[in-house]
Amino acid sequence: MAEKPTHDEVQDLYRQYGPALLAYGVNLLGERAAAEDVLHQVFLGLLNMSALPSDPRPYLFRAVRNRALNSRRGSGRMTLLDPQQWLVRSDRTMETAVVIEKAMRELPPEQREVVVMKVWAEMTLEEIATVVELPLNTVASRYRYALARMREILKRD
Repeated sequence: MAEKPTHDEVQDLYRQYGPALLAYGVNLLGERAAAEDVLHQVFLGLLNMSALPSDPRPYLFRAVRNRALNSRRGSGRMTLLDPQQWLVRSDRTMETAVVIEKAMRELPPEQREVVVMKVWAEMTLEEIATVVELPLNTVASRYRYALARMREILKRD
């Protein structure tokens, strides 16, 4: 029988997946503070599990998705995304990040969700299909349509 996860194990998962999960949560909820709350709930929940999942990345994204959707249903409202706080920025310039975030906000939510998981979390389309509980072909189409739409938006702007 596997042992209960340690604080260090959960903290390692948080370091590894936290930024991408936060971007995904903001994508779903439209608000950084709400996404942070959901993210913390998910990681606190890991400490109460009898064992960590064998493949934690899809599990974590599914858990964030479920909690975010529950939170959104409970709040009954959506807040516009704050372009200054949505995506985690690394070596990109602020201007580039803002342009990308603006283009992302123009995508339909179901396409944006797939792009966040594919690009920022580096998940496979198969893993994404598992998280969103949709056929692989549907997920692949959403990703393809999102990329085509992003190209149009970025050319326009």
